[in-house]
Amino acid sequence: MFDDKNGFVIHLDYAEIGLNGDDLTALMNSYIFAYPGAPLKHLKIHTSGSRVVQSGVMHKILDIPFEITADLSVTPEGLIKLHPVKTRILGVNGDDLMRAFHLSLEKILDLSKAKGVTVKGNDLFLDPVRILPPPAIEGHATAIRVDGNEFLQTFGTPDDAPPLPRPDTSPVPYMFYKGGTLHFGKLLMLNAEMQIVDLRPSRFFNFSLDRYKDQLIAGYERTLPDLGLEVYMLGLDKLGSTSATPASPAKP
Repeated sequence: MFDDKNGFVIHLDYAEIGLNGDDLTALMNSYIFAYPGAPLKHLKIHTSGSRVVQSGVMHKILDIPFEITADLSVTPEGLIKLHPVKTRILGVNGDDLMRAFHLSLEKILDLSKAKGVTVKGNDLFLDPVRILPPPAIEGHATAIRVDGNEFLQTFGTPDDAPPLPRPDTSPVPYMFYKGGTLHFGKLLMLNAEMQIVDLRPSRFFNFSLDRYKDQLIAGYERTLPDLGLEVYMLGLDKLGSTSATPASPAKP
């Protein structure tokens, strides 16, 4: 159900999900730690080689500026582990400071209200299926790596993915739905087959559940020979802030 992002779950057999520093910064500030009294705020995240650098303000009686450089790995349980290799607190060596006062991040941070984040010792653990806003996802993270300015998470393995041949192999990027029931707007598809592509293709298809109706109105659809649908939507980045005018179908 596209109209209710809380009404369905995306199960990942095999997937690779990329988030850049800006994505994670927005996620941390507007979702994971977006509650009154959060122990971390004004967070900023970026890559540094194969590592992640997180800076911000730690609230513990007083607001304390910090910066943590950490190694990334995935635990057998599928959690993303951030292991600090360099810490600065109030502009000085945070590792020496915490050792001198017999402190650890676990003693300093109360993460009981944070979404999908826990701490043990000085290590932070992120649950990749809980740190994202709806729709909910299910899956087991198997690897994570830094690629340029992106953090690439792998779920499952290619062998876990069932074969799913799509009817039109030319459009890239795309979303393809096969089997089950699809319900959005006034459309109900049983044993669904629907491929969604960008009306003006670029490297990424910027799709938003919150504004998919505007994207849909700006495009068009055509019925395939097997009565499936191919839907052309305008990418959100091309839609602009105003309501879109329906596009004319492209000539074959």
